[in-house]
Amino acid sequence: MFALVPGIPLAIWLGSTGADRALLISSLLLVLLTELLNTGIEIAVDRIGKEPHELSALAKDLGSAAVMIALLNTVLVWCFILI
Repeated sequence: MFALVPGIPLAIWLGSTGADRALLISSLLLVLLTELLNTGIEIAVDRIGKEPHELSALAKDLGSAAVMIALLNTVLVWCFILI
């Protein structure tokens, strides 16, 4: 979320076309979206029970992996557009 505050104005400034700006901003919003979903998964798993279970750990790991993929997507989109 902290990256959105400087990221969106920066995307508007650095994007040369409307499509560039949309891709830069949407890649940032995708990270926020996946982070919110990951938080929801973690809260739901913790609500069910605090005791360790392999499926609970797997659900949390997959949510974190989704966030990492969204971050990688953001880096790639910004690199492709700006370089």
